[in-house]
Amino acid sequence: MDNVCHTLVGAALAEAGLKRKTALGTATLMIAANFPDIDVIAVPLGHSLGFRRGITHGLPALALLPIVLTVIMVAWHRWRRPETTPPDPRWLLILSAIGILTHPFLDWMNTYGMRWLMPISGQWSYADTLFIVDPWIWLALGAGIWIARRRRQPLPARSALAFVAMYIAAMALLTSVSRRRVRAALTAQGVTADTVVVEPVPANPLSRRVIYHWQGAYHLATYGVVDAKLSAPWFSIPLNDGHPAVPTANQTPQGSEYHSWARLPYYVIEETKDTSWVTIADARYTLDGRSSWAVTRIPILNRTVSSEKH
Repeated sequence: MDNVCHTLVGAALAEAGLKRKTALGTATLMIAANFPDIDVIAVPLGHSLGFRRGITHGLPALALLPIVLTVIMVAWHRWRRPETTPPDPRWLLILSAIGILTHPFLDWMNTYGMRWLMPISGQWSYADTLFIVDPWIWLALGAGIWIARRRRQPLPARSALAFVAMYIAAMALLTSVSRRRVRAALTAQGVTADTVVVEPVPANPLSRRVIYHWQGAYHLATYGVVDAKLSAPWFSIPLNDGHPAVPTANQTPQGSEYHSWARLPYYVIEETKDTSWVTIADARYTLDGRSSWAVTRIPILNRTVSSEKH
């Protein structure tokens, strides 16, 4: 999920009563709810999205990060506020663990997915339950936090957290039912899809976008939860994976790293006199291979392709 959502979860947990356990309780929970995203610093250092939601999000790191954050918070207090009541390290550790554990769970809820066992295993898992930015979660948590602070009572924040938990459970159930019905509808149409992704859409809990792979292309359709109907495909994206430059592009460091996280990859080929430009894109994020941050563009010399053929 987005970092506004993560921060609101940490703040709601604090207002629900956990901030009273120790000094720096609120700050610890809000930082902890975002802490696994420290891996974002790898992107400006040259790593692609293949590094994201990796080593800092896996279960081994989740056992270590609460200790790291506890040490940071204790050190910060001693450095900046030594005259005030010191925080309880035991409660800092507990709050750090609670906040940090909410992060991968919420990340798992969207279509980007999670690698729970990194660095032991790079296997992705997808819940396909929530769109990465969910305004209803923002609204519920924001209202709960605001009312709890005004009334100086934990009940509104607790109610907001309970609502969000029920909302997520309901969305997960709708996704599961929708996935089953979409596959049944495709089978009834004679479509034997290799891959079917049923994903949430922005702000509308009662609609799903469907992407399925069939006959060398991804086809996009819409599924209505209320009427249980799958629309006809409204867009198709050819995979273009049969182009001779594609295997060479996939073997480059760029291509290999891209495929370490891509779920629905396809290729856009641009030919020049001596070079084939291979753009690898993911159908979750862009429909034309150009209008997204989530692409990589690789130049392949035509003579390289010719030599590999022979």
